[in-house]
Amino acid sequence: MKPRSKLSQEQQQSEQQSAAEETRPQSQEFATAEEMVRFDAKQTEVPPQIAERLKQSIAHIAPPPRRSWWQNLFGQ
Repeated sequence: MKPRSKLSQEQQQSEQQSAAEETRPQSQEFATAEEMVRFDAKQTEVPPQIAERLKQSIAHIAPPPRRSWWQNLFGQ
């Protein structure tokens, strides 16, 4: 009878380990810090107050002047 109880204990332990693995968040490796920040940004919602403040800040910045095609071509 002991081998059965030992087997059932091993099964219980393996089931507990598998259940614990399922509840843990999946770890992920990133090649660069930028990749990690982009991944986090996709999952994090920006609070509405901060989003509004960012929009206001960006509105005051003038866009850079556009370069004509010939300036891009000749590198001026």
